[in-house]
Amino acid sequence: FSVLGEIVVNEVNFVRKCIATDTSQYDLWGKLVCTNFKISFITDDPMPLQKFHYKNLLLGEHDVPLTCVEQIVTVNDTKRKQKVLGPNQKLKFNPTELIIYCKDFRIVRFRFDEAGPESAKKVCLAIAHYSQPTDLQLLFAFEYVGEIYHNPAKKVNGIDPGGGGGGGIGSASGQQTPLFETYSDWDREIKRTGASEWRVCSVNEGYMISTCLPEYFVVPSSLADQDLKLYSYSFIGRRMPSWSWNHPNGSALVRMANIKDVLQQRRIDQRICNAITRSHPLRSDVYKSDLDKCLPNIQEIQVAHVKLKQLCVNEPFEETEEKWLSSLENTHWLDYIRLFLKHSAELVYMMECKHVSVVLQEEEGRDLSCLAASLIQVMLDPYFRTIVGFQSLIQKEWVMAGYQFLDRCNHLKRSDKESPLFLMFLDCVWQLLEQYPAAFEFSEMYLTILHDSARISLFGTFLFNCPHQRVKESTEFAISKNIQLGDEKGLKFPCVWDWSLQFTSRDRLLFHNPLYIGKSAPCVQNGAVKTFKRSKKNYSSTLRGVPPALKNGIITEQEFLPRRNSLILKLKPDFLQPAESQSNSMDQYFRDWLAKPVDLHGVILPRISGTHVKLWKLCYFRWVPEAQINHGGFITAFHKVSLLADEVDMLNRNLRQYKSNSPLQGSCSELDQSRMYFRANGLNDTSGAPDFLSSSFPFSPVGNLCRRSILGTPLSKFLSGAKIWLSTETLANED
Repeated sequence: FSVLGEIVVNEVNFVRKCIATDTSQYDLWGKLVCTNFKISFITDDPMPLQKFHYKNLLLGEHDVPLTCVEQIVTVNDTKRKQKVLGPNQKLKFNPTELIIYCKDFRIVRFRFDEAGPESAKKVCLAIAHYSQPTDLQLLFAFEYVGEIYHNPAKKVNGIDPGGGGGGGIGSASGQQTPLFETYSDWDREIKRTGASEWRVCSVNEGYMISTCLPEYFVVPSSLADQDLKLYSYSFIGRRMPSWSWNHPNGSALVRMANIKDVLQQRRIDQRICNAITRSHPLRSDVYKSDLDKCLPNIQEIQVAHVKLKQLCVNEPFEETEEKWLSSLENTHWLDYIRLFLKHSAELVYMMECKHVSVVLQEEEGRDLSCLAASLIQVMLDPYFRTIVGFQSLIQKEWVMAGYQFLDRCNHLKRSDKESPLFLMFLDCVWQLLEQYPAAFEFSEMYLTILHDSARISLFGTFLFNCPHQRVKESTEFAISKNIQLGDEKGLKFPCVWDWSLQFTSRDRLLFHNPLYIGKSAPCVQNGAVKTFKRSKKNYSSTLRGVPPALKNGIITEQEFLPRRNSLILKLKPDFLQPAESQSNSMDQYFRDWLAKPVDLHGVILPRISGTHVKLWKLCYFRWVPEAQINHGGFITAFHKVSLLADEVDMLNRNLRQYKSNSPLQGSCSELDQSRMYFRANGLNDTSGAPDFLSSSFPFSPVGNLCRRSILGTPLSKFLSGAKIWLSTETLANED
């Protein structure tokens, strides 16, 4: 076991891993192992029906990280019993079968026909116990970091814990990802966006004011520290308003929790909004968006996700084929994606066209505002569409802003606050990537693997509810393990942005989008991008027959206008015009924008009507054998474009060599290094696509049993619980 601090807890030999749903001829024989980090299946048998596997350096081909386990079901065929195993539960029968339901939609199944019955029972109980820890400090990251501090010479894959990690993906810049843990990271971001009337505030150093804000955040220069301390008592969680981003026109994006002190509410709100106005070069107005009133709440998003999971994983395709699209619609998942994209686009319009600062208001200011603030910045700022920029955005708006990863991802399996907001954000970004592929440096594989990485308990990035919790819990852990911290604020955990911990430099090339047009790319001529130009004729034809409210995919709502009780200060006259005029001006902005060629390094806006919002198949269908298209899917285009991009790079190198009239400049290794995962075999490469390509690439659904029935009863009958995959009430319990 390659990961430091990993120990084997229990194991059983002569286990069969089921591969196909209708036959046992492909099953693999091996050893099932439970460690304090993952569930492993070790076999000498080659994987059948599979010609490719994307290797994770931390996880083997058959491994499941413990934090990715959703539910464990043990079955005894002869006694016709099943049991959902919780932590510290007893098992009164010897299991003949173990089914593991994973949070990434996988279902893995093992048979114990030839294994020792007591050993099989012990390994099932060990998996149930270790995958459902009762305390945060029992998560594997703590064990790993404890080992690192006691044995500084040992490093997993030779990498130190902590640190920002470069793009680490073979990016030309080799930039580090800013973690926004320091004063200087925030100061650099202020300078990058030209927010000259804003300052980094250190009033929360040592988390003296709020435990759910970072130590450093950005506030209007006109607000003194003393005022901030005073105002903080009035906000929920003492979460004072904090700056996220500045538009070149001076408009700011600000996040703010609700004011709980009703008597002081108007006065404090007035002071904050006045300070934001003074930070605008044109002294422009402030527009407040109450996210709790115009976006779905975390419970609704969780219910939609459970329904989506049931549809993608549990229902046999042959039973749902005819009504599949209506079933998908009934999950409301795509409706919520559409709402987030639409609302973010409307706020982009406010900043871009109306030149007003936007305040995102939410009860605690650490859920919906993470998603909305991030989407607005992805649409407005091309830096956040690069790999390093996108990673810095997640650090700034999610990790440091106190998004509750521990509760929302339910790492301890006992949270009633579970909700996949981070997945919904990645899905929204995928929609934009799908619509504007040349605008993003990263690929959909990168987004999918990023989603998976939130389920690996080695990384501190997605483990905690806020930065203070990391410091507090890791300091307690250090004291209990006799680790000397020195001047460090808590232990340093491995950072997910150190991609070399998980993948080889070759495999990391899959993160690169071959369609991406960098800033200096020659394909942009006179400001027009030829390949993306849309004619007026094409544009207008897409609008025919669409109800007026849905034109351009922007649904006009009375809701968009300020409500009577909302605090919008010193409004310009056109804010107070009738709803129709306001929505018309916004509608016209979207109409004009969509009619022009896309500036890949400017604003990008989502198309959200009808079929423009799609199901992210790579993420949700990759483990479903029936949904796999051999030699098909987007990857075939990705492969072709990669070869073309590689040929263009070759030509550029040849051209530089020709112009310099000398042997190739630079080191050979640098010249040999392609940006592409798929490489051309010289110019005019006519070779076909590799045989292993499928719509699930780089993942493989082989051995993931989405359609297996238990004891002749369709699995879907058991998979109708609202919050868990198998409802314990419907299972014939052992008692």
